[in-house]
Amino acid sequence: MVEPVTAVAAAGPMLGDAGLKALGAAIAIAGTGIASAWAEKDIGSAAIGAMAENEALFGKGLILTVIPETIVIFGLVVALLVSSA
Repeated sequence: MVEPVTAVAAAGPMLGDAGLKALGAAIAIAGTGIASAWAEKDIGSAAIGAMAENEALFGKGLILTVIPETIVIFGLVVALLVSSA
């Protein structure tokens, strides 16, 4: 079985410079999207549980739910920097 890093390094000459930039941008977006979804899942379920007990916690739960989404913005910035370099 070929390891993923070896496969990407071997595909480098076939993809070319633009292809490797696109691959790097895709990895940046996919990684941050998955991490954000994973964090949002845990925070969202805890926020719903807290709001079920006390409705006054809606504002705090909403803010804490939005914070992981900023990770995707950082991934977008990295993807744009990688693709423009």
